[in-house]
Amino acid sequence: MIRYDLICAKGHQFDGWFSDSAAYDTQAKRGMISCTHCGVNKIEKQIMAPGIAAKGNRKSETQAMTAGQLDPRATALMQMMRDYRKHVTENSENVGTQFADEARKIHFKEVKERPIYGEATADDAKALIEDGIDVHPIPRLREDGN
Repeated sequence: MIRYDLICAKGHQFDGWFSDSAAYDTQAKRGMISCTHCGVNKIEKQIMAPGIAAKGNRKSETQAMTAGQLDPRATALMQMMRDYRKHVTENSENVGTQFADEARKIHFKEVKERPIYGEATADDAKALIEDGIDVHPIPRLREDGN
């Protein structure tokens, strides 16, 4: 996975996680990435400092942390993601690891159209998108052990 700091045409900053840089490029090219603040889909990557892993033979340093109230927008976003997941799981068929195959069958009208969800590898999801089949990830939440 790769995380990018992103900025929309209106100047809102946010981050996005992608399976690799090609996934970002494909989604950006198709206008599939939108600002979390205003919905604009003209998005650019921001300059980021590289993440450099520390050597394994160094002592680990602890960082002092304080707990405080969560930003109410973050709390609202988490609730929206929970509601979205609940809607998908209550109104769609779980096809498990057969997701990519079933999505293709539905797309090519080999089986009756119906809402589905399931599991797909990053490569399978990328191939579905490249074939013009719309797929959307279901967000993983803290309670999922994320």
